[in-house]
Amino acid sequence: MAKPILLYTSLCFLVLFINGCLAHRQWQQQQEFNQCQLDSLDALEPNNRIEAEAGVTEAWDPKNKQFQCVGVAVVRRTIEHNGLLLPQYTNTPQLIYIEKGYGILGVVLPGCPNTYQESQEQQQGQDRRSQDRDQYQKIRNFRQGDIIALPAGVTHWLYNDGESEVVALSLLDIKNQANQLDQNPRNFYLAGNPEDEFQQQNRSRRHQQEQGQGHREGGRHGQQQEQGNNLFSGFRTKDLAEVFNVNEDTIRNLQGLQEDRSNIVRVKGRLQVARPPRSREECERLERQEREQEREDEKEQRESHRGGSGRYNGIEETLCTLRLRENIHDPSRADIYKPDAGRISTLNSYNLPILRSLQLSAEYGRLQKDAIYAPHWNLNAHSVIYVLKGRAQVQVVDNFGQTVFDDELQQEQILTVPQNFAVV
Repeated sequence: MAKPILLYTSLCFLVLFINGCLAHRQWQQQQEFNQCQLDSLDALEPNNRIEAEAGVTEAWDPKNKQFQCVGVAVVRRTIEHNGLLLPQYTNTPQLIYIEKGYGILGVVLPGCPNTYQESQEQQQGQDRRSQDRDQYQKIRNFRQGDIIALPAGVTHWLYNDGESEVVALSLLDIKNQANQLDQNPRNFYLAGNPEDEFQQQNRSRRHQQEQGQGHREGGRHGQQQEQGNNLFSGFRTKDLAEVFNVNEDTIRNLQGLQEDRSNIVRVKGRLQVARPPRSREECERLERQEREQEREDEKEQRESHRGGSGRYNGIEETLCTLRLRENIHDPSRADIYKPDAGRISTLNSYNLPILRSLQLSAEYGRLQKDAIYAPHWNLNAHSVIYVLKGRAQVQVVDNFGQTVFDDELQQEQILTVPQNFAVV
């Protein structure tokens, strides 16, 4: 199965396709067959809003029957100037679309080489000691129109170093075979005291913690009862301080105890990281060089696959050397173009190879006023249509020829379209 997002201006639209392993999904289809028996579809708006110190998080209800059918969750984050979306990972693969602004992205891929240099310093009269430096951390710039592809369990953070807001729309593929937990989207934060974007089990978990506090004695988790909601807050401070070789105050800050800034915080001063220059000419030159090198790497990988067993050979060939980001806005890359009607650009595993393993793809388009996108359907994909700008009259028809949606779709609304349902 698969799922796309359409982003519409005069109408702009982006389509994120989620193509799952069909063999793996057969049992899911048998159990969830009735979830896509929809007599009508609705244009959906976010129903949960969380104010943070340096931004806002808005989420659509993943329990809505339309999202249950297509198997996705959607969240939109607005990050203010000098704001940092705290490090996190999810139980599902996801696509992040940068709707507005620019900044820098940090990604930690498990199993890939370390992103820092460990240096040895010799001081006279003292033993040798090691010091970790973020000298060679791989930082990626992002800008409006970028699609960022992230596998499940990959830690990432976003930082807005621009002058305007960053708006990032994330689509999580809950039914992907990489998710073996349940049909709930889960964000695992590594810092701060964030709230549950999807309002699922937060209240019941806190209630259980409060009930359990009176029954626990002394040891195990006593000091974490007024804990933050991040991954480290459940561990003993002393243990973490020993493991990471830092003082306990640093660990308490990491655990988010008494923290009230939520998941988007304002950085004091500026975030100091080693990163590429931002001048337009230099960025374009480095981006061309980076893309050429990455495509060479991908070409070598394909040739090695053809010459070998035909299977992927380890994580370093599928993740560590692959691009995670591609810009879909560039008019010169349009797959369909008509001057008086608009354009459509497609992003798939051919131009961003990591999408092959994630089973995701994307489509971005612009329709001019009075233009029409002819009736079409997706052979192996559900669709999630998100309007970027403008508005459009949309019709969706099911297999019986019955109209299940015939209404205006407006900016920042979402419409899901099941596989093979026809759209105009």
